[in-house]
Amino acid sequence: MCTGKCALCVGTSLYPLAVISIICNIMLFFPGWDVKYAQNGQITEEVKYMGGLIGGGVLVLIPAFHIHLTGKQGCCANRCGMFLSILFAAVGVVGALYSFIVALMGLINGPYCKNLVWGTPFKDQNESYLKDRGTWGTCTEPENVVEFNVGLFSTLLVTSALQLILCATQMINGLFGCLCGTCKEKGPL
Repeated sequence: MCTGKCALCVGTSLYPLAVISIICNIMLFFPGWDVKYAQNGQITEEVKYMGGLIGGGVLVLIPAFHIHLTGKQGCCANRCGMFLSILFAAVGVVGALYSFIVALMGLINGPYCKNLVWGTPFKDQNESYLKDRGTWGTCTEPENVVEFNVGLFSTLLVTSALQLILCATQMINGLFGCLCGTCKEKGPL
């Protein structure tokens, strides 16, 4: 596969992953499908860091545009465009890594919920709450908040890992494209 086609494939693959990250992060602001928790500030701290919106969303979506253009025939499908795709892919790596770390911390610390009082009851425990579903019922409000957070943060974790792999692949591909060219055929003059 030539470097231009690889860039086109990487860029195209990053679009849905960035959209998934943005949607998951927005959904995390509404635990129990209710706006009152966001209005009262009763949401998980890691949601406020907006790893999926900023990191896996914007910081991956912008490089996806350039990487996609690098793979198409035109102004960016040249050695200079491939060099720039390395820099843009590096921005994507940073964004995906940020999203990954925030999602991982969201899973480790657990949700912000009401047990007897509002707090993060699973934070700083010796055993992970992820292994013992029986403890998930300790959160009484918002309803099913543990399942909600685990599902969305897990999705963000997988999505950001894929983004990280794709952006790192584009950095290597961009290096080859910068050194060897994009192997895109020139159109008629």
